This record gives sequence, structure tokens and C-alpha cells, in this order.
Amino acid sequence: MGSYTEFAPSPPLHALLACRWERELPAGDPSDSALILPDGCVDLLWRDGELTVAGLDRTAWRSPVRAGSSIVGVRLRPGVAGAVFGIPASELLDATVPLGELLGSRASTLSERLDGAQGREAEYLLLEEVIASAIAEGVPDPLVLAATRRLGFPGSRVDELAEALGISERQLRRRFHQSVGYGPKTLDRVLRFRRLVSKAQAISDGEVDLARLAADLGYADQAHMARDSVRLTGLPPARLAALWAS
Repeated sequence: MGSYTEFAPSPPLHALLACRWERELPAGDPSDSALILPDGCVDLLWRDGELTVAGLDRTAWRSPVRAGSSIVGVRLRPGVAGAVFGIPASELLDATVPLGELLGSRASTLSERLDGAQGREAEYLLLEEVIASAIAEGVPDPLVLAATRRLGFPGSRVDELAEALGISERQLRRRFHQSVGYGPKTLDRVLRFRRLVSKAQAISDGEVDLARLAADLGYADQAHMARDSVRLTGLPPARLAALWAS
């Protein structure tokens, strides 16, 4: 079986990056696929000698993993991608794009340096370096970043959020499409869902009551939680948890 591990990014980039990560399928293991769940984030990947940007996913999907392969990546926090790649983040919805199409010659230079990198830490530092360099040319929208930190929690409401930030819902939605990739209501749903996914092991082990969990996560009721899970993954919470925790 392959492995997937997340690591903390370099401290100076903590505000921009959610994590570093690595996925491996050792040689000799049968080729497999990895279940990718929506998380509101955009990733920069180094895989089989190629740099790609994995955009926002609106639904779960399976990514093929070749035996003996190793993928490393850095995950941008919601609201950062538009500034890093210099395009509306909505153009990256449900898409995987070669980095060269977004950053031109800088991507070629980075690929050459990654080919010669000595060790995994060096690879992560190079990926982080290109993010830091790109962000210097386009500062993330501070209002959007402030908004993303308030979503996905019990009681979060987009209409109240827009009012608290001093703009209209329409303005907030437009700025989200530019910086995040989709609107605040969708991000709110996805971030709440990610908190559900974080309970997968406990759900699979029968340690939590789903109705109580739904209330704790801010869903209207258990049926609301189930609808969102099916909408995003095609699976109800219990079945998703059994698959994700295995």
C-alpha cells in the first residue's frame, strides 16, 4: 500500500502554505489510485519530472499512482492561488495545469533545479522558493484571506460575513472567484466537510454519534451533513469514513 504524509511548511511561509506533502507507492506494489477529496486548496506538484498545478476540486476523484512513483507537493491556503499564479483562481477549477503555462520560463528553471536537488528537503525548499518569488509580485487579497479564516465553522454565514467585512455579498463573491476559485458559500461547505473528514477514523471506529457530530460541525442536522457528503464525494459519511480511514 502507498503512503501519504503531510509536513509543516517553512515557518516564513506558514501564512501562504497549509502544508508540504508526499505520496509514495513503492516499487513492486501494484499500481493504484489515490482518492482526492475537495479541500478548498490549490497544490503545486513535482511528479515524474514534471511540475503541475492541481486546481480546486468541486467533487472527489481518483488520481492514478504508478508503482515506484513518488509525488511531492506544497498546498496553498485558500485565497492565495490567484496572487501566486497571476490568473483568476476560478480558471483552475477541476483542472491540472503544467506550471510552465502559468509561470513561463521560471517553471523550466525550477524543473532543472529540482532534477539536481539533493534530498527531499531540498525539493520542498525549491517549491517554496517559487511560491515566495511569485507572491512578491501579487499580494493576496487581505479581505478574502480574512474571510476564509471565518468559514467552515458552526454559525458561519456568508451574508453576515460580508456585512462584517463592509462589502456586499456580490463583491465578496467576485473577489473569492479571483483569489480562491469559487464563491464563499462553496468554500464554507468544503471547509466544513474537511472537518467532517478529520473525524473519519472516529466515525469508522464507531466512536461518535453522527447526529451529535453534525450539530458539533455546524450542520443543520444529520441529513444536511449526509447531503453535503454525497454532493462532494458521492458517498454518505459512514461509507466515506470507512474508505478514508482504511
